Amino acid sequence: MSRRKMGRMPRIGLGAALALAALIAGAAPVLATRGSAEHFTPATVDGKILDQLAANGKASFVIYLKDQADLSAAYGMKNQDARGWYVYKTLKAEAARTQAPIKALLASRGIGYRSFWVANVIMATGDRSLVDTLAARSDVQTLEASTKSNWLAQADAPAPKKVADSPGAIEPGINQVHAPGVWALGHTGEGIVIANQDTGIRWTHNALKPHYRGWNGSSANHNYNWHDSIHSGGGICSPNHMEPCDDHSHGTHTTGTTSGDDGAGNQVGVAPGAKWIGCRNMDSNV
Repeated sequence: MSRRKMGRMPRIGLGAALALAALIAGAAPVLATRGSAEHFTPATVDGKILDQLAANGKASFVIYLKDQADLSAAYGMKNQDARGWYVYKTLKAEAARTQAPIKALLASRGIGYRSFWVANVIMATGDRSLVDTLAARSDVQTLEASTKSNWLAQADAPAPKKVADSPGAIEPGINQVHAPGVWALGHTGEGIVIANQDTGIRWTHNALKPHYRGWNGSSANHNYNWHDSIHSGGGICSPNHMEPCDDHSHGTHTTGTTSGDDGAGNQVGVAPGAKWIGCRNMDSNV
């Protein structure tokens, strides 16, 4: 993961990368589509970006590139390690190749950015001129706002009434990394435990609680499922907290990105069949 200026992680950042890697370990990757210059369509710009520009003159956004790595050769690889390395190297090489022109553009304007190879995206902050320039490029697919409103909801609101056997909505970021294609092969992360170390986790969140390894459906056991490394200070959580607690909401967001799914429409995780365990090792995200 290359970077120039540190910024807030986009919704499909590191957490999605880890969860997608877990799915790749159990299934052949999905063939991604490539853009075509012969059929150029201007990039879609999230309306929230325009709202930010109108209010502040600048906006923070995630740049989704049109070209994605061709991973079809992985289907024929029986060796799990070889397949994983092939996917890793191919994704990294594709991101390096296709992101180079946009990185050069951003650098020429003195704009800091953060790039991510697993979904081939770049995060940046800029004015209307930059947004217009990026949207007009044939190698850009979408510009999505990087705002809290696009993160996992923090409130433990009552779960919506279930009206179907499967959740009816899939977050845009989940589609961007082609996770539904892996699910269609029968792999949603079953048997995998994902460890999250961050600002903590709000474990009672409806999209997270069913996937917590320390919850059996009727009672909780936090032993070996949760560890608090903050021994003094802290934000809203006390030091040495005995059950999962989140100082800042970021850890809740990233855990949701990996495995969040309440089974009733709140489908936000790349590996909804996986379990999670957690550690608070950041004090108020600083």
